[in-house]
Amino acid sequence: MNVLVNTLTLKGLYDVSGVEVGQHFYWQIGSFQVHGQVLMTSWVVIAILLGSATIAVRNPQTIPNGSQNFFEYVLEFIRDVSKTQIGEEYGPWVPFIGTMFLFIFVSNWSGALFPWKVIQLPHGELAAPTNDINTTVALALLTSVAYFYAGLTKKGLGYFGKYIQPTPILLPINILEDFTKPLSLSFRLFGNILADELVVVVLVSLVPSVVPIPVMFLGLFTSGIQALIFATLAAAYIGESMEGHH
Repeated sequence: MNVLVNTLTLKGLYDVSGVEVGQHFYWQIGSFQVHGQVLMTSWVVIAILLGSATIAVRNPQTIPNGSQNFFEYVLEFIRDVSKTQIGEEYGPWVPFIGTMFLFIFVSNWSGALFPWKVIQLPHGELAAPTNDINTTVALALLTSVAYFYAGLTKKGLGYFGKYIQPTPILLPINILEDFTKPLSLSFRLFGNILADELVVVVLVSLVPSVVPIPVMFLGLFTSGIQALIFATLAAAYIGESMEGHH
């Protein structure tokens, strides 16, 4: 009887894992099935970021003006976020936090500004990279690896002592916390971006095109806030692992 129950439970979990939101375009690489539309839109976002970085460092001036002013402001903003959350040892983590923030920010905005749906695919449709749970989970797992690395680099094996603080009774809860962090990061970002795009699509299909415009502007604001929240939490987790406080 127990074997039958376990089999049915596993079958149910397998069925849940196969649930898809929207239509997807897959690439078959050997025995692996890859979400092709996510890779394509991610490459567009990466190209935008690399192109912007090239413009920013192409001809730096002692007295910044124009685009250089803007890029220096963005860098200063990312440094402030990192320093506030991590502390005085924030320097080495600015590139990581900045990469997370900029990639998510541009990805989120691309879903609202780029006419992805105009591009026809054999199957599925294009959307923002962060509209796919695989992307947000990957970003969350990178954050987890980063704060484990930060803690182990700073404290060595003594880092694992945090799991029995303030009392060994909390060991299971402290371990569970390390699983809930990437889950909350990934599902928060995925859920907000997916909901925003779905609301716009529904409004466009139901009412004239002028009506959804305020919602699209609200979506741009929300997308920026979500990028900031993700980057701030990533920096906070890194700072927490280095300082050992909750």
